[in-house]
Amino acid sequence: MQLFSIETGNFKLDGGAMFGVVPKSIWQRLNPADENNMCSWAMRCLLAIDGNRAMLIDSGIGDKQSAKFFGFYYLHGDHSLRASLATHSIAFDEVAINFLTHLHFDHVGGSVVSDGKGGYKPTFANATYVSNAVHWQWATEPNPREKASFLKENILPIQQAGQLNLLDTPSSGLMDANHIWPGMQVYLVNGHTEQMMIPILPYKGRKVAFVADLLPSSGHIPLPYIMAYDMRPLLTLQEKADFLGLAVTNNWVLMFEHDPIVECATLIQTETGIKIDQTFKLSEL
Repeated sequence: MQLFSIETGNFKLDGGAMFGVVPKSIWQRLNPADENNMCSWAMRCLLAIDGNRAMLIDSGIGDKQSAKFFGFYYLHGDHSLRASLATHSIAFDEVAINFLTHLHFDHVGGSVVSDGKGGYKPTFANATYVSNAVHWQWATEPNPREKASFLKENILPIQQAGQLNLLDTPSSGLMDANHIWPGMQVYLVNGHTEQMMIPILPYKGRKVAFVADLLPSSGHIPLPYIMAYDMRPLLTLQEKADFLGLAVTNNWVLMFEHDPIVECATLIQTETGIKIDQTFKLSEL
C-alpha cells in the first residue's frame, strides 16, 4: 500500500477561533496572523493506493461555492484537488472510496461538483462515499450553532446519487474498519462534532493517523489548545488526552489536515506532558 499527501489549497480562518481560550500573545508564535487576525491553514487530504484501488480521505473545500462565500475564507496557494491527484496518476473517476472524517464544508466541499445544469453531482462518479449514520443525521439536521458548516449542496447529492455508505459506529473509541480498507481502523470522537472519524492506516510497519479536526495542526498538541468551533470543548479536552496517550504508547504517526507547514509528527512523553518528537513529510516516512 502507498500513502500520499494531497494538497488542495489553503484558506484563512480567525486565529482566535482556531486556538480558543489561548491568548494571541502565545498562539501567534505558532501561526502568525495577518492584519485581520486571520491565519493561513492547509486543506490537506490523504490518498491511499492498494493495487488498482484508490481511497481519498476528505476532499478540501472544492470550487463550486459563490465568490461571496469564498471571499470569507481568502483561498490562496497553487494547489488543487484535481492537480494533486493527477500528480499520482489518479483521475476523479478512479477514486474508489471517498472516506469523510466529517461533513464540514472544508472537508467535504470537493466531494461534490456542479453538474452544469444548475444542480450538483458527486465528484467521484465511481466512488463509494463513507460517513456514519449518527454524523449524517447530525449534519442533515444541524443545530443552529453548527448549521453554517454543513452545506446541503456538499452532502445531499451523495445520497441522491446512491453512492453513500453509512457505517454503524460505536459511540466513541477505536473500531475495526478492515471491511472499508485493508488494515484500517477508525477512532471516533464527539467533541468537535458528533461522531467525527479519525482513520488509522498501516504503512511501512507504522500506523498513520489522519487526525482531522481533533488536532487541526501541530500547534494543537497541548491539551488546552482547542478550537472555538468545537461543540463540546471539555469533551475534546478528554478525547485529546486519551488519543495522545494512545499515539505515544503505539508510536503512531500523526498527519495534520490543516497545518500549513507540518504534514506529520511523532510524539514523546516528557515530564511536562506529551510533546512533538519529530516532524516530517509523509513522503519521508
